[in-house]
Amino acid sequence: LIAIRDTVNSAEVNNNKPLNFTLEQNFPNPFNSTTHIKYTIPISGRVSLKVYDLLGNEVATILDRYQETGEYDVIFEPDNLASGIYFYQLKTDNFIDTKKLILLK
Repeated sequence: LIAIRDTVNSAEVNNNKPLNFTLEQNFPNPFNSTTHIKYTIPISGRVSLKVYDLLGNEVATILDRYQETGEYDVIFEPDNLASGIYFYQLKTDNFIDTKKLILLK
């Protein structure tokens, strides 16, 4: 159990060596209070996971830190965000991917 910033409650790590970068669709989606975001990184390095509104403004930083190779499951609790459509982006030195999430309060 790893706490990452105040917007994340926990992250689970699976230490199997992944072959590719992946960012999965959050689950559940749409969601009310919490959602899981899973991703894998095959190369250790700086990882950021941020949330943006429809205008491209950053509204939350879920994490921004060095992480070892592995599979991660982050729980996101957006207490200060209004209902709506948002985008979350995973960014490393070698990879960028963006997915849509829907928050319904």
